[in-house]
Amino acid sequence: MTELKTYEGGCHCGKVRYSVKLDLSQPMVSCNCSMCGKTGTLLGFVPVEDFKLLSGEKDLTDYQFNKKVIHHLFCSTCGVRSFGKGTGPDGKQMAAINVRCIDGVDLEQIKVMKFDGKSF
Repeated sequence: MTELKTYEGGCHCGKVRYSVKLDLSQPMVSCNCSMCGKTGTLLGFVPVEDFKLLSGEKDLTDYQFNKKVIHHLFCSTCGVRSFGKGTGPDGKQMAAINVRCIDGVDLEQIKVMKFDGKSF
């Protein structure tokens, strides 16, 4: 049963804000790649159609590494990486939401799926 709901979230200083339709009853991804491991992100992936940037487009800085297929976007003021964008395995454009940056989420209730990003 899908529990798709609309949430809002953003960076620490509030310049970057977004809304996202996401099913938080599904497991979120804890990746151990060099980026996620150092920043402690917990990711939920959605089609870009389910993501809307509300504010802060001019405040985002884009960082890419390795194969340069994921846009790791972070607030240029506070440095928080609340979301990123890239292409999913099926070729569709995706948004990667840092669930830790969604307003009012009880992280203790989130199911976590580990992903070995170090091996890619």
